[in-house]
Amino acid sequence: MTPLLFNLYIFLMGLCVGSFLNVCIYRLPAGRSIVRPASACTGCATPIHWYDNLPVVSYLILRGRCRTCRTTISPRYPIVELLTASFGLALWMRFGWQPQTVVYFLFVATLLVITFIDIDHRIIPDAISLPGIPIGLFCSFFLPQPGWQASLIGILIGGGSLYAVAWGYSFLKGREGMGGGDIKLLAMIGAFIGWQGVLFTVLTSSFIGTLAGITLMLRSRKGMEMAVPFGPFLAIGAILYIFFGPQWIDWYINRFLI
Repeated sequence: MTPLLFNLYIFLMGLCVGSFLNVCIYRLPAGRSIVRPASACTGCATPIHWYDNLPVVSYLILRGRCRTCRTTISPRYPIVELLTASFGLALWMRFGWQPQTVVYFLFVATLLVITFIDIDHRIIPDAISLPGIPIGLFCSFFLPQPGWQASLIGILIGGGSLYAVAWGYSFLKGREGMGGGDIKLLAMIGAFIGWQGVLFTVLTSSFIGTLAGITLMLRSRKGMEMAVPFGPFLAIGAILYIFFGPQWIDWYINRFLI
């Protein structure tokens, strides 16, 4: 198989995984099984045939509508599929034939599910983040980076740092400003990418989240009372670390500290 065909194969597999992630995003917050029943239209409950369930392609052919009742299908479905496929291909091109390619792909896929659930429902399901902590720590024993020590410290720093921020905000303001889901998510992130990744994630997610929050507040005119989910920004920071974090950290150390 030529490199071009293999890249296409990786991308197509990513689209299929993305289709499954859409099921998780839709069903997990409702407490429904992600295995059964088969996918059905949310408007008329008609089961979706396999030829109408092809990632991206079926959406384009049906022009974003159910074949039976013509209910509009959210463009989020092909977006999630394309994001999953693109990240899968990017990870393959970045790391090649290495165990961490598979681990990072599963990690990124999990972050995508968390991101869109948090956007929709303002929650990060414990059913995703809590099992992710021991899984990330377990994987660290078999990968060159971050190593189990850095992974364990990442869990402690990740969960502990946001817990301290949440406690401080609650103490000063008298109300909750950060949910427990964000704390568990950052602990999971620390398990997969270590304490260095946690520090990078906190800095970049805070910067990006602040810019996005200010923009949304100005557009909505709700001021500082507007609630903005922080989970998606933590996910963005973690993904950026996977691809660019170590290089940026080395550049910063060599540029400013040496």
